[in-house]
Amino acid sequence: MNNNIGPDCSPGFERQARYLVGPDRNNRWIEVRGDSVVSEGVGTAPYIDGATVIPCSSGVLLDGDVNAHTHLYSGLAPLGMPAPDVAPENFVQILQRIWWKLDRALDAESLYASAAYYVANALTYGTTTLVDHHESPDFIEGSLDVLADVCRTLGMRALLTYGATERNFGRSEAKQGLNECRRLIQQNQNPDLVRGLVGLHASFTVSDETIRDAADLCQQLGVPLHVHLAEDMADVDDASARGYAGPLERLAQLGALVPNTILAHGVHLSVAQVQAAVANGCWLVSNPRSNKGNRVGYGVALHGVKEVALGTDGYPADMREEMLVGQQEASLHGCSEHNVPMRAKAGQMLIAKIWGHQFGCGVGQIADFVVREPDGFVSQVFVGGRWVIQHGKLATANHDEIRFAAHEQARVLWTRMKNII
Repeated sequence: MNNNIGPDCSPGFERQARYLVGPDRNNRWIEVRGDSVVSEGVGTAPYIDGATVIPCSSGVLLDGDVNAHTHLYSGLAPLGMPAPDVAPENFVQILQRIWWKLDRALDAESLYASAAYYVANALTYGTTTLVDHHESPDFIEGSLDVLADVCRTLGMRALLTYGATERNFGRSEAKQGLNECRRLIQQNQNPDLVRGLVGLHASFTVSDETIRDAADLCQQLGVPLHVHLAEDMADVDDASARGYAGPLERLAQLGALVPNTILAHGVHLSVAQVQAAVANGCWLVSNPRSNKGNRVGYGVALHGVKEVALGTDGYPADMREEMLVGQQEASLHGCSEHNVPMRAKAGQMLIAKIWGHQFGCGVGQIADFVVREPDGFVSQVFVGGRWVIQHGKLATANHDEIRFAAHEQARVLWTRMKNII
């Protein structure tokens, strides 16, 4: 008999372990075997021979949060990233003077530090799945391995892709980006925490040929596309200049709207375009903090659509904060803020569709769950058969060492950024 009290995080033990978690303050308990929830109930928890008991009487058992669109490469940005010499006046200038310099300055070491800092913090917020969209034009091959290594080590479930683009080195750059997507997907034949998607940066940074290549790759590998869409009017104007009705129609005509494709932002889509995207089996992702910060507008047409998930677009993966800003922005733009919470559920639905499993703390689900206290503090997080947060602290690595490395690499990265013209 082994009704021990408290989680055991020894490597290799958790995946075969049995846990009885709860009852929580709602009197709910669950039984976890390996990485799955096998039973649940309300009231006095049963005795389960061999199970480790995890008390959580002051908190609530909840499904882990999903961040449906983010950028791990921007993880160091809060650590003193310098402002550009000349203040940007529009969205494209923000990209050119800030983010496109940051991604070009990345190497393997700074990318690892950035991803580790972001993922470790995300887990403490109760986020258990990230849908990442990566770019590092001077470090393409192997970049997704860096991100995958961080996620597997720290215990974050993730969908990863490289956002192919032609904005620096033309078609050859785009081909390298798509090859990086292919490489991760093909070598990851037995995925555990990490799966790969095909990615494009945004349609205004690629040719029709690259979009066709991405569409072909999606079909060959049987995976969806992940792409920025109509984030700013620059994307809409570019599609129009190329002879298309819009960026959505451009992707559709070139065969890139495969089922479960993830369209990030969608700020400048009409109601009819949103309906067309959903009819094609696509998901849209709203990113309220980023949209507000970049002054690109608000996606009114996304309201009331159940296939709209919530992302942070590189902002920290605190999905409660993202939802709060989303509600504020909805109210400011005359939309019902009550529609915003449904986007958390949409993120769960998106991941379940692509992964082929449901995740959370319900019977039959893969056990990605959190225990959240009344003040919002996340005391426990369980992902993929492991306790990754215990008593509010990272259990899979030394968080202080991650923070130290992040600050050290940030200083080096800012210097390299300054030297990029």
